[in-house]
Amino acid sequence: MARDKVRYALVGLGHIAQTAVLPGFVNAKNNSELVALVSGDEEKREKLTKKYQVEYSFDYSDYRKLLYSGLVDAVYISLPNHMHARFTVDALQAGVHVLCEKPLAMNVEDAKVMAQVSEVTGSKLMTAYRLHFQRANLKALEIARSGQIGDVRFFNSIFSMRVKEGNIRTDKRRGGGPLFDIGIYCINATRSFFGELPEQVFAFANQGFDKRSLEVDEMLSVVMKFSGGRMATFIVSFAGNHQAVYDVVGTTGCLRLENAYEYYNDMTLYYSKLSAPTRTYKYKKSDQFGPEIVYFSDCILNNKTPETNATEGVLDLMVIEAIMQSVKSRKPVNLTALSKTLHPTLKQAIHRPAVDNKPVRVHIENPSMD
Repeated sequence: MARDKVRYALVGLGHIAQTAVLPGFVNAKNNSELVALVSGDEEKREKLTKKYQVEYSFDYSDYRKLLYSGLVDAVYISLPNHMHARFTVDALQAGVHVLCEKPLAMNVEDAKVMAQVSEVTGSKLMTAYRLHFQRANLKALEIARSGQIGDVRFFNSIFSMRVKEGNIRTDKRRGGGPLFDIGIYCINATRSFFGELPEQVFAFANQGFDKRSLEVDEMLSVVMKFSGGRMATFIVSFAGNHQAVYDVVGTTGCLRLENAYEYYNDMTLYYSKLSAPTRTYKYKKSDQFGPEIVYFSDCILNNKTPETNATEGVLDLMVIEAIMQSVKSRKPVNLTALSKTLHPTLKQAIHRPAVDNKPVRVHIENPSMD
């Protein structure tokens, strides 16, 4: 690219867009420029373009007009899950690069189409795995991969939140449910530590706990078996008290990361080895969205392949579909391993200061009851 900044449109102005992505663009201003907002809500567009001094705004009905206008080089897709595939493919076909929130799509087939269109058009597609640039998670991976806790034998995680009744996360048609919304974090973390897909998954789900789980599962419990007899387990819930933690246990040590998946809290990493004293690493809350925007812009400007590429999104969806099949059949489901993909390292950690905790909020509410 001739210019030194990538021009973005933010597509979708829901809760995460307003509280995290928009402030994140402020922290990415060295190589990224937010020039347009896309939303079906006129008041959101009006107030947020003024707040963040964004020059252009478009309704969803004018999305394709924006893509072919020459105003933007890339889009950040922050839409409900069921809209990811269509809006991404439209952008890629227009020659516009895409940073898309996870899950990449609602199924493996759609995600593979997205990846294929990216390959054919040459437009880059990156899955928004913000934790691949967050230092606490990358430090945990470095400790485990370097053999400092011996051979990693098992991974266990809990991720829960009390979702408000009526929140989009409880709408099945729009891609709601804890597996797509928060379970994907546990899956991606597990794959990062083990460096491969699980060979087999077995899962249970509970639905109908209260009005919030009439359409989607209230809770899922998942067991994953990896090569060499290694195991991983996780539980995700939309009704449990807030928790976001994982443990990784090796033959000679273990580690634990608290607030592992969050973007609005401090994180604490505990590392112990045999009889040695436990080491504690503290990580202050920081912006996790600015770094992924900075990274993607760098990939565009310097024609590099993103580590958090489309294949990463496809692999997580393969595990999700296997879990869903296991829940339905009440039987273990086997997966076929693909070639190894890129994995994050501590070298790609990017730090940006925490963003404003009280940004302008237009027609949104906190999804959690906590």
